[in-house]
Amino acid sequence: MVNAADASLSQPSTPNDDYAIIIRKCNSISEAKINLRRGSLNIKYGPNGIGKSTIAHALALNTQGEGALRDLLPFKDRRNGGAPGPVVLGADEINTVLVFDEHYVSQFVFQPDEVVKNSFEIFIKTPEYQSGIEELDAIFEGIKDVLQENEALDDVITSLTELRNAFTLTKAGSIARTSRGFKALGMGGKLAAIPKPLMGFEKFLRSGDPAGWLSWQSKGKGYLGLSDNCPFCSIPNVDKRTAVAVSDEYESASVKTMSALRVVIEQLAGFFVPDRLQQLREITTSLEELSPEQDQFLANLRGQVETLLNKFTALKELSFASLRDQPDVEQALLSLKIELAFLDALDSEGTQGVVGDMNAQLDQLAQQLTHIKRAVGIQKTRVARSIETNQQEINEYLSSAGYKYSVRIEPRDDSYRMILEHQDAPGHLDTAGSHLSFGERNAFALVLFMHQVRRDAPDLVVLDDPVSSFDKTKKFAILHKLFYGKHSLRGFTTLLLTHDIEPAIDIVRTATSGQFQAAAPSVHFLQSREGEVSEKPIMGTDIMTFSQVCDVNIESCIDPVIKCIYLRRRYEVHGERGAEYEVLSSLLHIREVPSSKAEGGALVPLGKRDCERAIVNIRRFIPDFDYLGILAELKDRAALKAKFEDTDVGYEKIQIFRIASAMDPEAAGGDAALKKFVNESYHIENEYVMQLNPRDFDAVPEHVVQACARLLA
Repeated sequence: MVNAADASLSQPSTPNDDYAIIIRKCNSISEAKINLRRGSLNIKYGPNGIGKSTIAHALALNTQGEGALRDLLPFKDRRNGGAPGPVVLGADEINTVLVFDEHYVSQFVFQPDEVVKNSFEIFIKTPEYQSGIEELDAIFEGIKDVLQENEALDDVITSLTELRNAFTLTKAGSIARTSRGFKALGMGGKLAAIPKPLMGFEKFLRSGDPAGWLSWQSKGKGYLGLSDNCPFCSIPNVDKRTAVAVSDEYESASVKTMSALRVVIEQLAGFFVPDRLQQLREITTSLEELSPEQDQFLANLRGQVETLLNKFTALKELSFASLRDQPDVEQALLSLKIELAFLDALDSEGTQGVVGDMNAQLDQLAQQLTHIKRAVGIQKTRVARSIETNQQEINEYLSSAGYKYSVRIEPRDDSYRMILEHQDAPGHLDTAGSHLSFGERNAFALVLFMHQVRRDAPDLVVLDDPVSSFDKTKKFAILHKLFYGKHSLRGFTTLLLTHDIEPAIDIVRTATSGQFQAAAPSVHFLQSREGEVSEKPIMGTDIMTFSQVCDVNIESCIDPVIKCIYLRRRYEVHGERGAEYEVLSSLLHIREVPSSKAEGGALVPLGKRDCERAIVNIRRFIPDFDYLGILAELKDRAALKAKFEDTDVGYEKIQIFRIASAMDPEAAGGDAALKKFVNESYHIENEYVMQLNPRDFDAVPEHVVQACARLLA
């Protein structure tokens, strides 16, 4: 994320010319033509199944180089090796794309050890932060060079680590009897003084890998009972007692540890003063148990090795991360100097050479203490400001959305991470994803995604159906968070793909739309016919109340049946379910006599006077309304089929098909999905008080219309 002072740095440029993009041969899309306004919010609204996710994938894969788009090759073309592959045209300047979809939520958000993958990169590592790191690295460059120039130092550190780890200490400060090194000491003497009965194995026991040979010998010992012959060479009359005695005398794991210890000691020979080195060699070749004096010697030696090792490691890791939590930076730096005189066992010429160079560099750093302290202080302030800004911004959003979760950014090793906490149980939720509901995960992930966009500043941001799963209040809250204010996605070229009309309503039609004007929204309706995807602009005036839609279509339609369909819906949406509604409903259900349903579901004929009065009122909208005349048309299958073919509006085709279904309840066959779609389209979409006119924006999926046409035929 970019801090408030840096927000303008991450905003992309906004040239006037739009992207005119053509996508061909991708999944179910034969060709799609869409325009994207640069630096703006581009909303593409269309029904499910039209190929919106394919558009998102195509734009993302197109940035990954030649061949990446082959993943979208239509199945029908995969058997034809010579078929033209997928193509994206007009997107040559789009080199980076960030996509928010289910994959983003599952792969990048709610990781076990942090809220979002690479949270340090997103929330802390600003250009300003990186500049501060580089400044400190330059100051520490001299001592880093000394460490790097000494090529053998890494090997020395590795050997010192192995020696230290071989011997652990008890609380009393003596060598623990359970440590690997202690167990191996007994093998040292036995390897140096091999028992006379086993001298025949001397060359094996004193080879470069005695433990490996012992392991091999031990496995073969298991076959001694099968024969008197040697299981290794088949010589007869083998001395089985001698063969067994080897593994009884020498335990392979301890031999392996001792062999490794001897190698380490010889590698470190130049770092021990001669007397101490000789004592160490004697202890590792003694047949006797450790004396108290030898135990104390080893414990003391281990302590000196650990002290030197810690100093070497601290010098190698000297950086902002190693100083950020130090209350006194000056004292922390001075404590890195190695006082070799107090490490008498290691005060050799070899150690003095390495330590002398390091201490000389530390003396030079001491002359820059004021500069170092100032640089560390400034960097800590930068980090604190980033942490406070990001935590506050996300937590305010979580609180306003009614979530009891909060985030916290904390240091980790040489980096930082964002973790999730709950008000009722403070502490890191390492399984955050399993605690959050589907909606909570998506809402939270969207805000994290927004921060990543602001950090990475991609050429194109794609939001694939981001808010359709939320209720109205949360939809608006999320849209407001994403596109309102200078710390939002405003100014980025953003493609929002959705099958939900509400984002368009909120952003271009309602009283709140003015809050989104800075995002320069451009809204289009997507339509697909035989794999050809086209778009049509949606203006604020195109979004009407359903009552307005009905009024417009009743006046503009010629066919009285279509007029009746819209008038019935008008009465329904107004809650006017009187005689007028019942007359139209009866007509569209092919009832000979206008009726209404009683409580038990039985049909009760309307009274004559009620019918006459209802027809008078209906004729205010449809002057030539004739119940019996229209009923005769509806009962004529050929006439009904002609009406179906005469309209190009999917919504009207569905309603005509439903009328045909009233005469033949089995018209939809066993297609449960088709029945559900047709029946639901017949009732008011209660969630959408405002919508697009279906005569201008046909949102009925093509396959549904085709299914109705086949069944009518």
